[in-house]
Amino acid sequence: MPQSITPFRIEIDSAEIDELRRRLAATRWPDRETTGDWSQGIPLDYMQSVCDYWASGYEMQRVADRVNKFPQFRTTIDDLGIHFLHVRSAHSDALPLLITHGWPGSVVEFLKVIEPLTDPVRHGGSPSDAFHVVCPSLPGYGYSDKPRTNGWGVKRTARAWGQLMARLGYDGYVAQGGDWGAMVTTCIGLSETAHCRGIHLNMPIVAPDMDTLNDLSEREQSALAGMQHYNEHDSGYSKQQSTRPQTLGYGLADSPAGQAAWILEKFWAWTDCGEGSAQHPENALSRDEMLDNVMMYWLTDSAASSARLY
Repeated sequence: MPQSITPFRIEIDSAEIDELRRRLAATRWPDRETTGDWSQGIPLDYMQSVCDYWASGYEMQRVADRVNKFPQFRTTIDDLGIHFLHVRSAHSDALPLLITHGWPGSVVEFLKVIEPLTDPVRHGGSPSDAFHVVCPSLPGYGYSDKPRTNGWGVKRTARAWGQLMARLGYDGYVAQGGDWGAMVTTCIGLSETAHCRGIHLNMPIVAPDMDTLNDLSEREQSALAGMQHYNEHDSGYSKQQSTRPQTLGYGLADSPAGQAAWILEKFWAWTDCGEGSAQHPENALSRDEMLDNVMMYWLTDSAASSARLY
């Protein structure tokens, strides 16, 4: 049935693990960076250390075990299979909450907050704080299907998420998102006005008011400086993914080291992991947590399909 909702679990075959380890062992490494820091990208020593750990220290079934702890499902919306987590609170009057990830993220981002959201009493809150949580994988990401035609942008995804919430029986809900999830959530707030009661964004994008550029607060000046730094030093990935996602995909689909480097460098750049020489992604996330997220891209071969959203 087109509107059926089917239970789903992540299954990682032993042959997939063997092939991943073989590819990691066969990695052809580039020469060392000339700067001795992260300014040219992930340093060679760190990347070799991560891949060695991935092959011999990381528990390959870990990401499946973590995600499978929560109820997962798939359903078809607008001719595309959508994967999602749906965790209902024991509190029947809990508020439905739709959470959307971005790139280079996945539903793995939300695993540590699902239980506090659905069971707030156990985590020091009150029953009135409870949510029913829905976390979909974006089209082309994780265990959602890969679109075969153009057109799956943020507006179409927002419409699909509205259909998903209706299919789950939620007439009213709130929505949250970051990165691409913030853009999808913004579209939900604009288009699903009969059902979406409110939105929360952790990456709101607002164009500066040209009439007030000469009278900016210190915080506003800092925000503009941050955007300038991003445009000059951190946005190369976006240009590549928005113009030639297919070309990029050949390298990332073939090399787990390449796929990991493409993602892990963003954890260094975008997490609160220190400043200057002390900045390091493992100050914010464990190596296991970062590799869990990388696995969601590697196992599903979604480097190119996820980049097409750009």
